[in-house]
Amino acid sequence: MSTSKYLVVTPHVSEFPAPIIFKKGAFLTVGEKYEGKADWENWFFCSAPGQEPGWVPGQIIEFLDGSTGRALDDYTARELNVEQGELLVGKRELNGWLWCEKADDTEPGWVPLENLKKVDD
Repeated sequence: MSTSKYLVVTPHVSEFPAPIIFKKGAFLTVGEKYEGKADWENWFFCSAPGQEPGWVPGQIIEFLDGSTGRALDDYTARELNVEQGELLVGKRELNGWLWCEKADDTEPGWVPLENLKKVDD
């Protein structure tokens, strides 16, 4: 998996303290599709047994019928709280968000790509 370095140009604080987390193969109740920012397409509001509902990228959902799906991959909707000027390592981009780790090896999470600027190594 290739990684790149990113500089936080706009702070981000998560509004979801209890993100949805599930393993590959988990059954999901698939709700509304996100309608909003053009670069945040293909997100679905899902729930899983014992979890708070949350936004899940369509790429990791096997749609079984109108409101049921199965997870194609392990996933967490955990967002990373970041401050302007922090340096992050980006690992996976999905639908306008980037899975990142901080340089100090704290817990990883998603950050909106629009809040970041790619930097040369």
